[in-house]
Amino acid sequence: MAPDKDLARAQALALDEDIEMSKWTDWKWHIRNSVRDIDTFERLLGVDLSEYRSQFDETVKTFPMSITPYYLSLMERDDLYNDPIFRQAFPSPHELELSNEDLEDPLSEDVDSSVPGITHRYPDRVLYTVANTCSMYCRHCTRKRKVGDQDYLPSQEQLDLGLEYIREHPEIRDVLLSGGDPFMLSDEALDSILAQLDDIPHVEVVRIGSRMPVVLPYRVTKGLAEALSGHKKALWLNTHFNHPREITPSSRRALATLADAGIPLGNQSVLLAGVNDCPRIMRTLVQKLVANRVRPYYLYQCDLSQGLSHFRTPVSKGIEIIENLIGHTSGFAVPTYVIDAPGGGGKIPVMPNYVLSWSPTKVILRNYEGVITTYRQPSDYKSDFCTGDCQGCDLQLKLEDAEEYNCVGIANLLGEHDPAISLVPEGTERMERRKDA
Repeated sequence: MAPDKDLARAQALALDEDIEMSKWTDWKWHIRNSVRDIDTFERLLGVDLSEYRSQFDETVKTFPMSITPYYLSLMERDDLYNDPIFRQAFPSPHELELSNEDLEDPLSEDVDSSVPGITHRYPDRVLYTVANTCSMYCRHCTRKRKVGDQDYLPSQEQLDLGLEYIREHPEIRDVLLSGGDPFMLSDEALDSILAQLDDIPHVEVVRIGSRMPVVLPYRVTKGLAEALSGHKKALWLNTHFNHPREITPSSRRALATLADAGIPLGNQSVLLAGVNDCPRIMRTLVQKLVANRVRPYYLYQCDLSQGLSHFRTPVSKGIEIIENLIGHTSGFAVPTYVIDAPGGGGKIPVMPNYVLSWSPTKVILRNYEGVITTYRQPSDYKSDFCTGDCQGCDLQLKLEDAEEYNCVGIANLLGEHDPAISLVPEGTERMERRKDA
C-alpha cells in the first residue's frame, strides 16, 4: 500500500494526540518523535514483530534504532520484511554477526584526522565533521561507531580547531561538511560556518553531505535554502537516495527547493544486498534522480564496517549494474562505481572494461551492445618526454582565467568587463581642448 496523507495523519496522531496537522511538516517534530522502540514501531504500522523482540533488544544495545515518522510512513506493511525502506531502518540481528574482515574504522578516518573533526586524506580537500547526530540511524552507516554517540558531539572548540586547520593549510581548496548530518544544525549555525569558510581565500568549493532530503525532506525549508545560497564560495550538495521508492512528492519538493536556489545536487548511493542490488532498480533510481535535477555521483561498494556484512554484495554485482547503465541510459545518469579502500586508500573506481586490446597504431574497443570496433591512433603525434620542468615546457601554462581585454569597438561597450561608456575618435577638437585645459 502506497503511503498517503491519511496514513501520515494517522501516524502523527498516534504519536501525539494533541498534535495539529501542520506539525507533520515540522522537521523538529519528527526529530522529537523519532521511533526508537519496537512497541511504538508496531503500534504505528499496525504490525506484530513479536518474533523479533529478543533479537531486537540485543541488537539495539550495540546499534540503536531511530526512525523519523516520515521515513516510517514509506514502509510497505503488506510485505514488510522485503521492503527496502524497512531493511534500511529496522535493526537486524545480522548486525551482530561480525565477520573477520569487519573493521571499527574501515576507512581509517580517525588515523587520517589531523585535528579532531578534520580528515585530511587527499592533497587539496578535507572532510570537516560539523555534526555527529543524524535525523535517523541508517542500518548501513559506515560510521555506526560514532553516529548518535554523545561522546562524539563536536564542541565549538573542536569546530574552531577545524576552521583554524583549514586556514593554516593553503593547499585546501575543497571542504566537505559531513557528520552525522550537517542539516541537523540550525540555519544560523550552518550560515555561520559557511560565512567563516567564505573568509578563507584559498577555499574555492564547499560541499555538504546530507540524507535529509531522503529521510526527512521537511528539513529543507526556504530559510535553509536561503542560508545555503547566500555565500561567496561555490556550494554543492550530495544526498543519499538508495531506492526509487525513497523519491516521494515531499522529497521532490525538497530537491526542487535546493535546485531552485542555485545549489548543484549530486547523489551517492550504497550498493546494498536485498535493497538495490538489481540493475532495473538502479536504472529506475538514477533516471528519477536526473529528472529531479540530481546528478548520480557515486555508487559505493558497501564498506567493511562492523555490522554490515549482511548488506555486502560481490563486486561483480556492482559491475553488472554499471554494465546495465552505460549505453542503456543517459551518460550523466551513470554514477562512478567505487570501493572506498580499507586503510584510508580513498575511492578507487571499479568499472567495466571497454578497452579490449591496443597496439602502437590501434585501440580495440567494445560498446555496450558487444560491438567490437577499432580506433586508429595518430601516426604523426610527437610527444616531448616530460621531465617535470614546467618552466621550460612549450605548452601554454597560463592557468589563470582569460581576460576579455581584446574586445574592441562596440563589443567592448557591450561587455561588462570594462567601465568605458563611450568611443571617441582621435583628433576631435573637443578632446584637444580638454588636453589644453
